[in-house]
Amino acid sequence: MTAVALNTHALELLLKGTVTCHTRELLKTKLAAGRPLRVKAGFDPTAPDLHLGHGVLLRKMAQFQKLGHTVIFLIGDFTCLIGDPSGKKATRPPLTQEEVLANAETYKHQVFKVLDPEKTEIRFNSEWMSALKGEDWIRLASKFTVAQMLERNDFQKRMADQQPISFHELLYPLVQAYDSVALEADVELGGNDQLFNLMRGRDLQDASGQQPQVVLTVPLLLGMDGVEKMSKSLGNYIGFMEDADTQFGKTMSISDETMWDWWLLLTDQLPPEIEAMKAGHPMDAKKALASAIVSQFHGVPSANEAQERWIKRFSERQTLDAPEINVSATEGEIQLARLLVEQGLASSRKEAERLISQGAVSLDGEKISDPSFRLALKTAMKLLVKVGKLKLQRWVVQ
Repeated sequence: MTAVALNTHALELLLKGTVTCHTRELLKTKLAAGRPLRVKAGFDPTAPDLHLGHGVLLRKMAQFQKLGHTVIFLIGDFTCLIGDPSGKKATRPPLTQEEVLANAETYKHQVFKVLDPEKTEIRFNSEWMSALKGEDWIRLASKFTVAQMLERNDFQKRMADQQPISFHELLYPLVQAYDSVALEADVELGGNDQLFNLMRGRDLQDASGQQPQVVLTVPLLLGMDGVEKMSKSLGNYIGFMEDADTQFGKTMSISDETMWDWWLLLTDQLPPEIEAMKAGHPMDAKKALASAIVSQFHGVPSANEAQERWIKRFSERQTLDAPEINVSATEGEIQLARLLVEQGLASSRKEAERLISQGAVSLDGEKISDPSFRLALKTAMKLLVKVGKLKLQRWVVQ
């Protein structure tokens, strides 16, 4: 398969949402060569389920696939036995071989919710790491210094806090670096917390006579709480294997600020397109995002059905929660636009009339489109008044 020729749009898509590109010029050079690149990303099977946080990297891999490049989904069954120290305040206990293999088996099925199975290599780093002998490990370790390993920010913080660092944790960057040599990676992708490890891959490739890989990092996806990174242990995640209704409803619960980050990291929309969406109603953008996410894992028909069910539940919930507003009875008829302003549902008579003309106002479920519409308010009358998609009041006439 021949890689797609380099163009500005392709480069813009590959760099979208990235934090680090080391280096942009090297990436352009590799892309311009016209051969399929070997693009590697490693995933340690520390838990059985993947979530949207993993999806950020997988989507970036899928973008390379669409441009004709070879993607290597590397399952770190060997590194998982060590335990990645990135961002850890204490030594993480390594998993057993049985736990690693069980988790890895679930990964092999879930990744194809995002990746094209015909264009993906699945590899396990135990293939080459388990074959290393004692002298091989010594030669590998000789390529790095202790001082270099201790440059890691997380190690420095742990030393400052007098927290222990186990010797086996120093091996993790060596193993990840050797993975790049074994796979002859042209590009390695990872979270921004992995930058130190990814750069060691460049060092070891250079020392091994290979052209250093391009390092591309992406930010860590914030979870549904908009505060902490997405994590199953924190419960702020959306899992690949969750049903369509759950995925749609969870996405609709995130804040508007978090939503725009998700648009950037979980879709192929470019920044100018996302900026254009900000001119519209956030609810519309959020529903479109939720549909895009559900479509990825369950297909478009399921996404459409999930949206319809969510809208129905949301509408019913709105109706139940609609605040009751006391409105004075009137002699004769009064203009609806005036009432909307008086009850705070519109900022001015002009805006109220515009909303009515656009069909955004309904009384007891019936849309009103005549901006001069008038009604008589009689004692004991109750009216459910809806303006747009979010403003709802129950008028109680006294």
